[in-house]
Amino acid sequence: MGKLIVIEGVDSSGKQTQTKNLYDELKNRGYEVITVAFPNYKSKSSELVKMYLGGKFGDDPNAVNPYTASAFFAVDRVASYKLEWKEKLDSDKIIIADRYTTSNMIHQASKIDDIDEKNKFLDWVYDFEYNKLGLPKPDAVIFLDMPVKFAKILMASRPNKIDNSMVLDIHEGNEEYLNHSYNNAVHVCQKYNWLRIKCVDGERIKSIDEIANEIIKKIEKLI
Repeated sequence: MGKLIVIEGVDSSGKQTQTKNLYDELKNRGYEVITVAFPNYKSKSSELVKMYLGGKFGDDPNAVNPYTASAFFAVDRVASYKLEWKEKLDSDKIIIADRYTTSNMIHQASKIDDIDEKNKFLDWVYDFEYNKLGLPKPDAVIFLDMPVKFAKILMASRPNKIDNSMVLDIHEGNEEYLNHSYNNAVHVCQKYNWLRIKCVDGERIKSIDEIANEIIKKIEKLI
């Protein structure tokens, strides 16, 4: 059985960049590695996700309850796993995922203020995706801790992943939602003992290489 490593964080925290950097580093060390990304916008399985993020069900993320929205994302993951990378994971390859089930825990649980209801939802996500749907549990989750005010600086200079335009999706365009997601991400990171990488030093965003070096140090024992 291979290893599943997840790169997680709020919007524009550098997940795609650090996924590629970790892939390149492990490849250079001789490991068999592949990367996957969620949502899988190249697949028809992401159509409901695209509709949700594109505002088809309402411009406010809270217009769709967290259980419903989570199902959209989960189905996309199942299709990707079954069709694209299950055999690779079974054959001892390292899978690096840019987002995963952990994103439902960050983004959808942020819609719930009551801590007991939030934890009930997190338990549901864990059971639904890993037990009911049969998705593999990660061997490690790297949480890129990028506070929202710094993430927004990075967000302003990159297109969205739905249609490659500069139009923000309903998550990215809602600063209150982004702040809720970040605060919730810190809670979830602590709850599940994710590996936390602080991406900001004081008022300075750390360089891509600085962050990449911290990530590889965190997972060297795992691999």
